[in-house]
Amino acid sequence: MRSETRGRLGLISTNLERRKALVLGGGKGLGFGVAEALAAKGAEIILVGRGEETLDAARRAIESAGPVCSTFSADLSDNDSVSRLIRAIEDEHQRIDIVLLNGGGPPPFAASVFDASVWEKQFTSMVLSQMRIAISFLPGMRARRWGRIIAVSSTSVREPIPGLTASNALRASLAGWAKTLAGEVAADGVTVNLLLPGRFATDRTKQFDAMDAADRGVDAAVIAAESQAEIPAKRYGTPAEFGAVAAFLASDDAAYITGVALPVDGGLSRAML
Repeated sequence: MRSETRGRLGLISTNLERRKALVLGGGKGLGFGVAEALAAKGAEIILVGRGEETLDAARRAIESAGPVCSTFSADLSDNDSVSRLIRAIEDEHQRIDIVLLNGGGPPPFAASVFDASVWEKQFTSMVLSQMRIAISFLPGMRARRWGRIIAVSSTSVREPIPGLTASNALRASLAGWAKTLAGEVAADGVTVNLLLPGRFATDRTKQFDAMDAADRGVDAAVIAAESQAEIPAKRYGTPAEFGAVAAFLASDDAAYITGVALPVDGGLSRAML
């Protein structure tokens, strides 16, 4: 009853003013959608991505919704680049309250193919670097007794996607780490959650549709239509819709939600758990 009354009275708010959010991969796609949604809730955004032009364009777009503190270009597959990124952020910002772990997906290849250099690069980018960044800002969150770590993963964590071998394996690795971390820091007011996006209207989805179209000798629009027909919602999601879910998980309203892997996929996943 107390929690219901608290909700009706509006004592808990999704307002994120005075919160600083570090958004990896925030220059475009789902990361941009999250950055824009957090900014609209009042959070100050720190964008990380690759390519100054992409970051500058994202910053200008997001500033119409809310404040953007700064942008940083970094390569998550390069340990030295990640070290420089962490130092630069620590030098410029006194604290980070929200961390969105996100990065570009790996190239598709069969599980029967092994290239150590590809695996090492993708493991560094998708697992080690994201863990390093989150843990770098975790002590401050625990000391302030408030923090949010949100990892953009994939529905492949639950249902492996044929051909996306590295994504299937490495996202599962990060998910296991995140679930373990969630149990360690929950009592300190820090939540750790995963978002499992399905098929969204992003450049990566367009790339996969184009690849499938080339293989079959048909127009990419045919592939896109077939792909969307498999989704119960009958369409691709938008980055804005994805961002809205992330903004909720970052809010005080979601303080009792941690260690969760939440599908955002228009009903595409068939498993309930």
